[in-house]
Amino acid sequence: MEPPHSRQRPGLQPAYRGYSQMPWIRNQVWRLDPDTFYFQFHNLLYANGRNCSYICYRVERRKHRSYVSFDWGVFHNQVNAGTRYHTELHFLSWFCSMKLHPDECYHITWYMSWSPCVKCAKQVANFLARYRNVTLSIFAARLYYFRDVAYRQGLLGLSHQGARVYIMSYREFKYCWKKFVDSKRRRFKPWKKLNINYHRLVAELENILRNTMNLLREALFKHQFGNQPRVPPPHYRRKTYLCYQLKQLDDSTLNRGCFRNKKQQHAEIRFIDKINSLNLDRRQSYKIIWYITWSPCPRCASELVDFITRNDHLNLQIFASRLYFHWKKPFQRGLQQLQAAGISVAVMTHSEFEDCWEEFVDNQSRPFQPWEKLQQYSASITRRLQRILMFPGNQSFLIPLSTGPNLEKIFRGLSIRLLSPLLLRSDSR
Repeated sequence: MEPPHSRQRPGLQPAYRGYSQMPWIRNQVWRLDPDTFYFQFHNLLYANGRNCSYICYRVERRKHRSYVSFDWGVFHNQVNAGTRYHTELHFLSWFCSMKLHPDECYHITWYMSWSPCVKCAKQVANFLARYRNVTLSIFAARLYYFRDVAYRQGLLGLSHQGARVYIMSYREFKYCWKKFVDSKRRRFKPWKKLNINYHRLVAELENILRNTMNLLREALFKHQFGNQPRVPPPHYRRKTYLCYQLKQLDDSTLNRGCFRNKKQQHAEIRFIDKINSLNLDRRQSYKIIWYITWSPCPRCASELVDFITRNDHLNLQIFASRLYFHWKKPFQRGLQQLQAAGISVAVMTHSEFEDCWEEFVDNQSRPFQPWEKLQQYSASITRRLQRILMFPGNQSFLIPLSTGPNLEKIFRGLSIRLLSPLLLRSDSR
């Protein structure tokens, strides 16, 4: 059985020279034999005699806000004219030769017998920086020279460019057995210490990536970033979570992370301290994108205004899931001050929730599934924010006399409701 893709499509232009010029031979074996899989993907902490590197890949193309299967197969190290080409570069050479459409989005998943070496990690990171419409998830059975500082930096560089790096667990091994192995319908039989070795490798990878952020759990993301006006059951407290991306003007990501409020310090202040610690080059311009659960309080808004005023090389865009105490004048003035300082303030829509899901959530390569009435809630909060920002000094209720027939519509748009003490407690920052 061959992969579903059989036609060439209009391409990623221009082709990336470092890969398009490299000779490659399409692997004619779409499935591994069971003995090869068991030997090459055995998740030993230290593995001897395994000099080959295998990639079982899956390419998905975005269609109607979800990803559909586009191509799948197996690559391994190959020798051409006496030169060994590493599996990662072999794959990228083939991928760029496919002439994929530059306006379409693709997600690549690799199930690797070895994690990338230093040179391959750098090449893959450069590829991701160049093609922003391509995302990559890597599941490695083993870590290659994980004690070596250079190899650790290679994995860290991949993570900084947005690649999600994981260790293969029982679930991934079972999936590969079913998808990429000529198993003759035999069940996957895990080897001894599979789970023990998995946890050891996870600890090593977490140690390597300790300077990067911890991804949010799926349940936490949906609970905290949900834009419902009332907390859905089971009831929980909605806190402030701030996910940020620091980008250069070419849209390459320099730094990203996630903060939440602490008792003595709000997430916004923790973010300011983080950016100050990076000592960014003031001769260059940078773009910062926020996804935040609650809009800033008056004190944090004032701090942000001072921060941006002192750093005119920074451009800050804030996307808030919900507005915090939007009916109180000091909170409204805080939002107005942000806008007056040149800070973009907007409400998260489906697009921002989806981007936040893909960049900051441990989503296991699953597409974002919106909750009920997400769009309606977002539109309602957007109208509320527009009313706050439209009338300086919080004069939201000063309606021009010339409104005429639109007067009734304006009053219908003004949402006035009593908040129960329970609801206020559940929505604490």
